[in-house]
Amino acid sequence: MALSPHPHAFTTEFLNSLNQISAAQWNAIADTDYPFLRHDFLLGLETTGCTTAETGWQPCHLILRRDSEVVAIMPLYLKAHSYGEYVFDWSWADAWRQSGLVYYPKLLTAIPFTPATGPRLCVSPDVDADQCLSAVLHAVKALAAQRHISSWHLLFPDEAMSETLLDAGLHRRAGTQFHWFNDNYGCFEDFLATFNSRKRKALKKERRRVAEQGLVLKTLTGANIGEQEWEQFYRFYQLTYAKRSGHGGYLSRDFFITTAAGMGDQVVMVLAYLDTRAVAGALYFCSNDTLYGRYWGCEEEYDCLHFEACYYQGIEYCIANNLARFDPGAQGEHKIQRGFRPITTWSNHWIADSDLSAAVGGFTRREEEQNDLYRQAATKMLPFK
Repeated sequence: MALSPHPHAFTTEFLNSLNQISAAQWNAIADTDYPFLRHDFLLGLETTGCTTAETGWQPCHLILRRDSEVVAIMPLYLKAHSYGEYVFDWSWADAWRQSGLVYYPKLLTAIPFTPATGPRLCVSPDVDADQCLSAVLHAVKALAAQRHISSWHLLFPDEAMSETLLDAGLHRRAGTQFHWFNDNYGCFEDFLATFNSRKRKALKKERRRVAEQGLVLKTLTGANIGEQEWEQFYRFYQLTYAKRSGHGGYLSRDFFITTAAGMGDQVVMVLAYLDTRAVAGALYFCSNDTLYGRYWGCEEEYDCLHFEACYYQGIEYCIANNLARFDPGAQGEHKIQRGFRPITTWSNHWIADSDLSAAVGGFTRREEEQNDLYRQAATKMLPFK
């Protein structure tokens, strides 16, 4: 899309494909090992057919230039629905319909299918971040007016960015996830030693149950994950999505075989074997301090295997590799009794229609109060002594 001028000598460009910017330019501004903002990850979603206009995820990525040099980047999509976001706004779409308005398309700044907190607007250190944000807000609102877009939603920023956007006039929503934190544990038993006796016995029983069924788990990283393992995992992923949702999942075979497989040691796969046959798997991504649990699949159900592959193996990996945090994904109160602490996640929302914006603002304030109460109640349920 054509460049448009903005204050402070910035120009903004909306890209309908990440092919329009080099990996070196994008990654230099991102300047992070957060795996989901990497150029190859986001472009891989696009080129393997996961994020396209046909799937309701039209890339519209924003770049900010100063004197033709890229100084800020932000992932952005033109969305035709609200699937794959993990911040639920279906009731907002209903409210738009009841008001005689159209909610879709909307603009979305997020990592597709990935409810993991991380950087969203990345700015070069030699430019003023507040001026960049002002130019971005101006550009997004202008695009919304030009294309008759209802709203802009920025999901799972860090708290500081969310607070900045709140100050800039965007509504803020709070949510809760359950994360594990590494308190300098030397081994899994050190972690278990922090549990009260009853909860510790329950967790040990779950791990024993996996072994009693003859299951053996193997952890692979990077180049040690071969094409056979990727094919097996994709089959598990499809089967599990089909059972749960009636479709084969948001991600294509090509995404796993090419994009995920090309991300080196930022990818961790846990496979469960019965004798020599792989029967289930969990897929993680990692940064230098955080493990992100992302996908799980199995060809048949086994007692406690999901907990072992998706949680306990992840904890063991964090301890062995000195990672500070384990983010296992959205939802799941069952994580509390396994030592995952409730934390607040954030999203921010700009609404074009003033009346509906006021209604959304009231809703988000009430929701944040309820989220605080929920998090406090969940904290009391933790298994620690």
